Amino acid sequence: MRAARIHEYGDAGVIRYEAVPRPSPGPGEVLVRMAATSFNPSEVGLRAGYLKDVLGLTPPLTLGWDLAGTVAETGRGVTRWSPGDRVFGLVSGSAAEYAVASETELAAAPEGIPLAHAAAIPVAGLTAWQAVHEEAGIRAGQRVLVNGAGGGIGLFAVQLAKRAGATVTATASPRSREAVARLGPDEIVDYTAEPLPGGMDVVLNLAAVAPAEAAALAPLGDLVITVATPVEAPNARHFVSRADPGQLAEMAALIDKGELVVEIAETHPLTASAELHRRAEAGEIRGKIIITF
Repeated sequence: MRAARIHEYGDAGVIRYEAVPRPSPGPGEVLVRMAATSFNPSEVGLRAGYLKDVLGLTPPLTLGWDLAGTVAETGRGVTRWSPGDRVFGLVSGSAAEYAVASETELAAAPEGIPLAHAAAIPVAGLTAWQAVHEEAGIRAGQRVLVNGAGGGIGLFAVQLAKRAGATVTATASPRSREAVARLGPDEIVDYTAEPLPGGMDVVLNLAAVAPAEAAALAPLGDLVITVATPVEAPNARHFVSRADPGQLAEMAALIDKGELVVEIAETHPLTASAELHRRAEAGEIRGKIIITF
């Protein structure tokens, strides 16, 4: 099978497209025939070695965290899934034609969208869900600023904060304004031309910004939750999202009811991975990009 792998840390040139043996599921595991994975900007940090202490992953390794596909084979003792089931989840090493996952890591994929589009959900959707519902505890009547609304996480965060009853102000550049507007924020601020508004109950920082820009977010709200650049302030908290198939199941249900939209900005083959890394480092990525097989 084909896989996007690295054998050392470095720039985008270290990404290789290799033929590797198809894995076999062990006890309690399933083999998934991948429909798609997605590109996450955090994979740049993984490839460059910035996350080695955080994640405990060292080369050689297969890239990718977002999985969407069909169960091809089940290991001994698996009871939750059968061959042919459509699944998605946050699974390391998913940038390959097949991936092995624990049966407990997966959720049933939404039926109302193409299976490949479900690959846009796990990392971005879970991060947004946990930021909105767990870290910030956003509730009706609050004023929320979503900084980085045009990114993959931001597109989910805007919708989830609105569903919670908040008044949402979203930051967006001119190139992402249209996509952000479709998701229903109460106000859009062009951060390239306008100052960001204050008086917020919650600020969600979902963008990798310079330290000085991050520090400037602290006075804008009573609570600042950041998943990207840390904000050094007493009212700020940084967190790293976790896999949670139960939350994925809740999002799948919302998608199938038409209450949560999955926006796909671009679709590319596996061999475009290195170029996507280069574009991310140049600040040229908008929204969610899926990689199909």
